[in-house]
Amino acid sequence: MSASHYLEIEGKKLHYLDQGKGDPILFLHGIPTSSYLWRNVMSHLTPLGRCIAPDLIGFGKSDKPDIQYSISEHIHYVEKLIEALQLNNITIVMHDWGSVIGFDYAMRHENKCKGIVFYESYLRPVNKDDISLPYQEQLLSLEEMQRHYNIVDNGSYFVQKILPQGLIRALKKEELASYLEPFAKAGSGKPLKQYLSELPHGNGANKIDALIARYSDKLLKSKLPKLMLYSVPGFITTMETVMWARENLSHLEVVEIGEELHYAQESHPELMGKIISAWLQAIEQQEELQ
Repeated sequence: MSASHYLEIEGKKLHYLDQGKGDPILFLHGIPTSSYLWRNVMSHLTPLGRCIAPDLIGFGKSDKPDIQYSISEHIHYVEKLIEALQLNNITIVMHDWGSVIGFDYAMRHENKCKGIVFYESYLRPVNKDDISLPYQEQLLSLEEMQRHYNIVDNGSYFVQKILPQGLIRALKKEELASYLEPFAKAGSGKPLKQYLSELPHGNGANKIDALIARYSDKLLKSKLPKLMLYSVPGFITTMETVMWARENLSHLEVVEIGEELHYAQESHPELMGKIISAWLQAIEQQEELQ
């Protein structure tokens, strides 16, 4: 098991898992999960580097201060964590909302990165003509939920409804409990409400769309090694997006990791871990030859 650590950033404690030695492999989770999502993937990569999985501020075991929880704040806290831990030559493994944070950081700090791995990610701006049916259905479900529930005080309800929509298999009782625990207290759902206000709907109407467009444009020119993982039928990542990535991104390897909607970390962690491990070893061999 990975050891839990806490780092104080501007008076707030950020929790992170830390295991292994060597070049850092940074795992960034999405909403409404935590570092717990990566628990069964990290074990396959600890022989290759220092695996670090933070809980975003307001999530998991990290502090839940009275802040807005905007994407810019999440980016800020993750960047401060990287600075405090003095991480360099980083492989960033990202998922969902964590991909917005990870792509933005990598495209502003390519010199600090070894490579990027992304699954179910916001690789390019969300286009209403390329939104999967499950994603569309969840948007409608979220709109309905906000009309009838105070998400700030009902964060656990949000998790109970959203997680199953992204999974083909049912979570075990103890697994679901780990995802619910951070939102047990009334008021702990503020980060979720902010996320809902920023979630792309495919209409280009919010700041997130502009942020995604900026780093997506830089990705087109980036020479960083890239590993794109996708599952079928998928949730955020459609086959059109997979084809776009193959046609437009350089130094890219694309691998299918089985049947799943949004959380292959729960259904195929061993396969995901082994694929990332093989890819990372290939990168290191190439570096040795240069």
